[in-house]
Amino acid sequence: MQINGRPYRTIWPADDGESVEIIDQTLLPHRFETARLRTLEDAATAIVTMQVRGAPLIGATAAYGLWLALRNDATDTALEHAASVLMQTRPTAVNLRWALDDMLGHLRPLDPADRAARAFERAGEICDADVDICHSIGMHGLPLIEAAAAAKSGPVNILTHCNAGWIATVDWGTALAPIYMAHNKGIDVHVWVDETRPRNQGAALTAFELGAHGVPHTIVVDNAGGHLMQRGQVDLCITGTDRTTASGDVANKIGTYLKALAAHDNGVPFYVALPGPTIDWTLKDGMTIPIEERGAEEVTRLAGRTQDGGLVQVDIAAPGSPAANPAFDVTPARLVTGLITERGLCDASAEGLAALYPERAST
Repeated sequence: MQINGRPYRTIWPADDGESVEIIDQTLLPHRFETARLRTLEDAATAIVTMQVRGAPLIGATAAYGLWLALRNDATDTALEHAASVLMQTRPTAVNLRWALDDMLGHLRPLDPADRAARAFERAGEICDADVDICHSIGMHGLPLIEAAAAAKSGPVNILTHCNAGWIATVDWGTALAPIYMAHNKGIDVHVWVDETRPRNQGAALTAFELGAHGVPHTIVVDNAGGHLMQRGQVDLCITGTDRTTASGDVANKIGTYLKALAAHDNGVPFYVALPGPTIDWTLKDGMTIPIEERGAEEVTRLAGRTQDGGLVQVDIAAPGSPAANPAFDVTPARLVTGLITERGLCDASAEGLAALYPERAST
């Protein structure tokens, strides 16, 4: 995708051949800066602090994190240690586990002397595959927007939650990929962007990338979605997911469940876009998905830019009041109209997913 006329991915090997560069998402939308990851610890910190975020990008970063670790020590002990460190960084996004399992499957059988080179190669393959997957998600989701456009006059209004655009993946995105493709085809599309408290990924990241690509959008507070749906101002919802069970339950950024309830009550189609690696075939019940509890300071403090351009954090809560910060919630499959995957559209059900991924469902 484009930023200031220059094409970017969210993660790429640095020119020095010894490090990886990322877009530092903690500074967006006020500053666009890249950061360099040189060690295993750098990669783990980038994931924990959300310099990189979004399930597919977390997986890609973890893959490169293994390469960074193996450059210095490729023994069995070092390999297992690095994988363990990275596995602990974010518990909800299943792409993290998928990417590490994939890397370990390729690296464990090798002689230690060959591991670093193969790790670098395989991490790049994972990134390229993610780009292809997200492009395919966009192609399969595009007809939904085309159908909505054909059924009305005026813009197709789409509500999304959190950030599931190209910044959350290596390129294209999941939930936003069909929107970009519709916009590129000249379809009149408008996006309602949930601010997505407490970290405001919608206001900061989704709005940033939609604006950079020229897609019409409007930021709304998280609690406005139901109001908009009641007044017929939302044609469909599309969100991403950090983990999807084999039965079609989806875990996504906190607040997604409430949007699905509002959509169900108002007859608004609610779609979830996801890559195959986000499906957790070991789970059937979404309520068993581990939910990350993040620090209270994300709720009680806000980051922003002052009029003179400085970046500051300010307290917004009553001093001394405790705060809880569950980062995700689970939307039951019964509230999901359909799942948009790289293999096509399916019902949010065990049968729907099995039809698209028979080789995984059978195991």
